Amino acid sequence: MSTLFTPGKIGPITLRNRTIRSAAFEGMCPGNAPSEQLLKYHQSVAAGGIGMTTIAYSAVQQSGLSFHRQLWLKKENIEGLRKVTDAIHKEGAAASIQIGHCGNMSHRNICGCTPISASTGFNLYSPTFVRGMRKDEIEETAKSFGEGVNLAREAGFDAIELHAGHGYLISQFLSPSTNHRKDEFGGSLQNRMRFMEMSMDHVMKAAKDDMGVLVKMNMRDCCRNGMEIDESIEVGKTLEKCGAHALVLSSGFVSSAPMDVMRGAMPFKTMTHYMEGWMMPLLVKLGGRFMVPARPFKEAYFLEDALKFREALNMPLCYIGGLISREKIDEVLDKGFEFVAMARALVNEPGFVNRMMADEKARSACDHSNYCIGRMYTIDMACHKCLLAQGEKIPQKLLDELENNRKKGY
Repeated sequence: MSTLFTPGKIGPITLRNRTIRSAAFEGMCPGNAPSEQLLKYHQSVAAGGIGMTTIAYSAVQQSGLSFHRQLWLKKENIEGLRKVTDAIHKEGAAASIQIGHCGNMSHRNICGCTPISASTGFNLYSPTFVRGMRKDEIEETAKSFGEGVNLAREAGFDAIELHAGHGYLISQFLSPSTNHRKDEFGGSLQNRMRFMEMSMDHVMKAAKDDMGVLVKMNMRDCCRNGMEIDESIEVGKTLEKCGAHALVLSSGFVSSAPMDVMRGAMPFKTMTHYMEGWMMPLLVKLGGRFMVPARPFKEAYFLEDALKFREALNMPLCYIGGLISREKIDEVLDKGFEFVAMARALVNEPGFVNRMMADEKARSACDHSNYCIGRMYTIDMACHKCLLAQGEKIPQKLLDELENNRKKGY
């Protein structure tokens, strides 16, 4: 019998079913503040039957902002966020917020300073020079994660998801590809985990006994000299000891291997069409396909790796990556995962969970052509199929690229 529509616990909270809208960047926070568009989107997903919907990626400090349309979790935004959580709760779903710090994946004109990271260097993603953090900054940033939990509670959230993957700041400390420090925060895995453990200490103290705590982490970094599964399992075991209530298992550095995270091909014509200025569009046109190679999509593409974590850990695990059908979701849950998370399937159809409840053969119409990803960093995350159905005009050259990528099996 399927466990999909049975209640599931994450620490002190209980979800009405085993589905989570994953923390995929919406691009719906102009001025780094919640908007009516953000509210309506998450409300629609909650009305569509999700167990818990997660607002992404909320920076706990100004220096942690990556994008102009990204949420900043600060006191001034609590009232607006409370409206979002009230709307989610009214539809019967739980509300979560992902808290994080981008580290080196920013630029002075966004974060207001020279971007910081585990180590000094240069980041091609922005592109920009990056400054290694001082020890007092490390402690201050760890504390800000705990402060973020308190702000999330005040805003009405039931849970937080600490972002420790995808090459963001905690991940930059964990990975030997970005952490070249010679002090107690670098070198051995135990040292590289120190900042994560400090952050988790502040998070768990702030969470007390009324907030769920999930942690998104990498199973593999998918980049040169990055973490592989053996070290990542040790990270998972450490997070279990730190008291995390559940882990969300992902992979990849978005700064160097974004399609390892999302799979498929990046629609570069879409990306450059919506970009402002001329320099970045030109660089993407010239080198995008070499810097961001396509990765074939298949359903549940992280499952083989995730099963190794299921074998090694006792805590609740949330599977994420390529879930587009009720059949595959049931298979994943049957293999011992407590929860499943989706993003693109719910961008295409916010009511997908309700449809799965009514139809055991339900399958998302999302074809992973990734138009939503190509535009989300400059406008918002939206599905081209939905926009066309609403009467919005999309240039034919963009639609042709999406169709070509789909036919190639990306």
